[in-house]
Amino acid sequence: MRNTIYTLLLFFLFTSINAQEYSKLINEANKLYETKDYKTSTDLYSKAFKIESKNPSHLYNGACSSSLAGNTKKAFKWLNLSIENGWANLKHLKSDTDLENLHSKKEWGKTIEKLEKKLALIEANYDKPLQAELLGILEEDQKYRVQMNETQKKFGQDSKEMNDLWKITIQKDSLNLLKVKKILDEKGWVGKDKVGAQANSALFLVIQHSDLETQKKYLPMMKDAVAKGNASSGSLALLIDRIEIREGRKQIYGSQIGSKPNDKTLYVLPLLDPDNVDKRRAEVGLGPISEYVKNWNLIWDVEKYKSELPELEKLNK
Repeated sequence: MRNTIYTLLLFFLFTSINAQEYSKLINEANKLYETKDYKTSTDLYSKAFKIESKNPSHLYNGACSSSLAGNTKKAFKWLNLSIENGWANLKHLKSDTDLENLHSKKEWGKTIEKLEKKLALIEANYDKPLQAELLGILEEDQKYRVQMNETQKKFGQDSKEMNDLWKITIQKDSLNLLKVKKILDEKGWVGKDKVGAQANSALFLVIQHSDLETQKKYLPMMKDAVAKGNASSGSLALLIDRIEIREGRKQIYGSQIGSKPNDKTLYVLPLLDPDNVDKRRAEVGLGPISEYVKNWNLIWDVEKYKSELPELEKLNK
């Protein structure tokens, strides 16, 4: 029995280390793509895909870097793997300028045909009316939020324009929540196999933007959906963090950002075991926290964060 337990511990340790290395390579490859160093980006994607080659978005992005680097053979290989693993955005595939180097190759027509056939089979089982309803909800959920960044930059956080935008958003959220609760109560957490990935994501987004009691009510349903492949483990991590913070506990994955009341400085809300946060993030498919916090122009310094943590906890009492 001891040998079995020891073997299992080694397995989980190895898996965790691999997940972190994979996540690190993917993030570095993405950065190099942004700086137009497509060859090195492709090399890092190659290393990452030797660890794992199942994430359709990562495979698709790797194909884009490879195409831009002139390595069409590798681009087609990863593009086809991404389709086999669930990439299904035909419109984006056809219009993506990153892949223009592939258009003149005979494999391009075969790749398009392969995705079209796969989509025809998948969509034959879709609940089309429900998909349309969820896509409408998704559009309403995101419509005003995408305006907030620009409005805040132009008029300021406490401006009348921002307040008006929030009022509309809250009103739309209430209406969307009624619709989503009805769907969840009647049909459960409908998977992408029934409505497509985009429509499926509307369920999480609306619950993520809802009140605490609603989030707690549907958390077990979402956990079950993740186990069945009907929801994203990364999205579940975000929901768990939000509930933990709202109930006065430390978050687990570091996804929630707060602002200090005195000077509005942004910071990562109280986090459990900061030293190992990237291990936990990697396990649910999230990238390193150092990359994540850059979205708020923050720099992650784990030692500094740990020293400030007692004061941060006081802010959230």
